[in-house]
Amino acid sequence: MSWFSEWREGREHQRKADAFVRRLLREPETAEAEWLARAATRGDVDHARWELRYARRALGLIAAERDALDDRTASLVARSLSDELLRDPNIAGGMRETAERQFNARLSAYRDGLDARGGAATDVRMGQTLFAFAGAALAGDSADIHKAGVLLSAYLQEANAALRESFGKVSLPEDVPPSALIPG
Repeated sequence: MSWFSEWREGREHQRKADAFVRRLLREPETAEAEWLARAATRGDVDHARWELRYARRALGLIAAERDALDDRTASLVARSLSDELLRDPNIAGGMRETAERQFNARLSAYRDGLDARGGAATDVRMGQTLFAFAGAALAGDSADIHKAGVLLSAYLQEANAALRESFGKVSLPEDVPPSALIPG
């Protein structure tokens, strides 16, 4: 492949990553933010909105890490998310480093919650994670924790759908098992 072809392919892959990230930047539904404010942030709708923004973006990056067809995708999505964080009009200029640290803490916690084996069900772990960052007491397996987990599961499903729309889905010939495609 020529240098120009590689460059063009890289630009196309970045364009797809940017399109995917734009989907992750969608604002939370007002009803979702108001529910979380009542259930977890002591009425602070702005805090609830931020937690839902962080959750959608973190789960989108996790989806890219886990489910992308190309190994470059996750790093391109991470770069695009980082660039968007720097330009986010919702973040005061002097708070960008704080916002980045907060996002990274949530990313790590959601990744741990999804990777954990055993203990509470995944939706409960995810709901508890959201509630912990929202500043609420963890109510074990309460209806609100479960609702939060269902909401985050929907965010993850949306991210996977957006990933497929932006980058395509796996398409294998009917007569070839996936293991046959692994070299060696």
